[in-house]
Amino acid sequence: MINIEPPSSPLALASLDTLSPSGLARFVNRARAAIGLAGEVEVLLTSDAAVKRLNKAFRGKNKATDVLSFPVPAEATGMAGDLAVSLDTAALQAAEHGHSLRDEVRILLLHGLLHLAGEDHETDQGQMAERERALRRELKLPSGLIERSGSAPASPRKPR
Repeated sequence: MINIEPPSSPLALASLDTLSPSGLARFVNRARAAIGLAGEVEVLLTSDAAVKRLNKAFRGKNKATDVLSFPVPAEATGMAGDLAVSLDTAALQAAEHGHSLRDEVRILLLHGLLHLAGEDHETDQGQMAERERALRRELKLPSGLIERSGSAPASPRKPR
């Protein structure tokens, strides 16, 4: 299920009508299938302030971020987990990278879904970045979160 709460930035508010909950739900289901992620996913699209509160409560980081992932063992609940996306941050990133809020939200959802599937670009050797890149091509999305942050290696590094 996709829940959309009003963002706080005028930029995000101006683009809010381009987001269709049913279209985003279809995207999440296509992306889940492409990833091989079992279980339902709940999505909250909200403001920087709400994401900041979640980030502080669950990760101890007192700042907003673009996407948060909260995995749940699917075998126990039928759920893969929850995602929270800041529409305020997404709107800024969309403008910065020259694409729509809709595309940016989809990029963030894909990134979050990979985290729900157990991927972690902060600890792996580039595997998540490579998988995100391939899935972006498959799902026809612009540049991905890891790739444009500059934290992804051009190709996966070999373990030493």
